[in-house]
Amino acid sequence: MSRTPLPGIGVRYDLTTREHRHLSVVAQRDGGRVLNTYRADDPDECAMSLRLTAGEAEALIDALMPAHHSPNLLSTTDLGLVAERVELPSSSHWSGRVLGDTRMRTETGASVVAVLRRADAIPSPAPDFRLAGGDTLIVIGTREGVEAAATILGRE
Repeated sequence: MSRTPLPGIGVRYDLTTREHRHLSVVAQRDGGRVLNTYRADDPDECAMSLRLTAGEAEALIDALMPAHHSPNLLSTTDLGLVAERVELPSSSHWSGRVLGDTRMRTETGASVVAVLRRADAIPSPAPDFRLAGGDTLIVIGTREGVEAAATILGRE
């Protein structure tokens, strides 16, 4: 599977099945999803496009991944929370600065619960954690808070 950031929209995921069928999912910032399938005889031509609301996407995920249901896992959407990956652009104002300087939690109520950097995952980064362009921050909060956090992180 490949992942392509779509600035201002979300992220596109592309998958080629073992039967050589091409699928893509556009994960939109508002939680909605667009599922696309492509023709077997022409992989550049879309055969079907299906728009899903955030709730419909969650129901589909539940249907596809029933093994992931565990009473120990927290379903954040039931609590009005979302968790998203937010990529820090290399041109970001915050590249080379510490996380606390962003004042993200104070300004948005959203929290950075982990940072993915190359092959490493840094859980619960402290306010003195130094950010770097290309980092992917795992941010949790309300939909509005996470969107505001993404705006702060995208500042150039």
